[in-house]
Amino acid sequence: MDQPGDAVPIAELLDERRHLMDVACWMLGRGREAEDVVAETYRRWYALSEPERTRITDPRSWLSKTAGTICLARLALPGRRHTDGPTNGRRPAGLQGGLEDEVSQVLLDALDTLSPAERAAFVLNDVFGMAPSNVSDVVGQSERECAELAERARHSLRARRARPTPVWQHDLVVHAVREACTLEDGARLASLLASDVTAFYDGGGKVRALARPVHGDRQVAGSLLTLLARRPHTSIHLHSVNGRTGLLVRYDGQVAAVISLDIAGPQVAQVWVVLNPDKLRLWNQPGPGPDVTGAQGDVRK
Repeated sequence: MDQPGDAVPIAELLDERRHLMDVACWMLGRGREAEDVVAETYRRWYALSEPERTRITDPRSWLSKTAGTICLARLALPGRRHTDGPTNGRRPAGLQGGLEDEVSQVLLDALDTLSPAERAAFVLNDVFGMAPSNVSDVVGQSERECAELAERARHSLRARRARPTPVWQHDLVVHAVREACTLEDGARLASLLASDVTAFYDGGGKVRALARPVHGDRQVAGSLLTLLARRPHTSIHLHSVNGRTGLLVRYDGQVAAVISLDIAGPQVAQVWVVLNPDKLRLWNQPGPGPDVTGAQGDVRK
């Protein structure tokens, strides 16, 4: 039987439910289906015996994995299509200004083009920063296979969002982004971003990075300027990242972040910020780094 000491603050309860709603919405799209997943998740929690619940040291993690598993099963249903979005401009119940304000329908539609496993791996890893072992449990594949699924998903999303952009135009936009960040010019930076731009921050649970993607030109500009705020021993370099010019951020001589930009025409469509120390280890080894094609020198002094 539950004891008084097992009570949880109401704010924590509501935050937990909102987190599960966000997981379900990212996995399945907006609509009643996400609410059904959250309800089923809690039904499975209360279907456990008291000793089973007691042995779960992190209920929120258990609930998140369970919700992800339910979503993956629904995504895998034959012939499933995303159809039940919000109507008449109304926000679906349960979101309360959260995900609805952070992610565009364009990106949710793009996620629908991924395979169920790719979508699950990408959402749980990149969007919610779930531990690799937990992602593996949900997807039912090894951690390495899940990492490959997430990478394929990133590649697919980039290819869908970013129209072919000439190298010269890509470099011009990246140079302008770097200059705006250097001058801490929020208006200029926002003008270089598409209105529905999304920024993903990969901290890998190893640094206190933003836990969820940031959506919208002003919001993304603000998050980047906060991350790249001018501080002693901090510098921004132009450097080849994934074969195209990106940004390399150094702090006290060490690579602290690698930023790749997906360009669609004259604006940035997506921003990918790697802050995970494990992924940056290769960049901090002696030598030119893992990707030096077309590398540019440091132009922030």
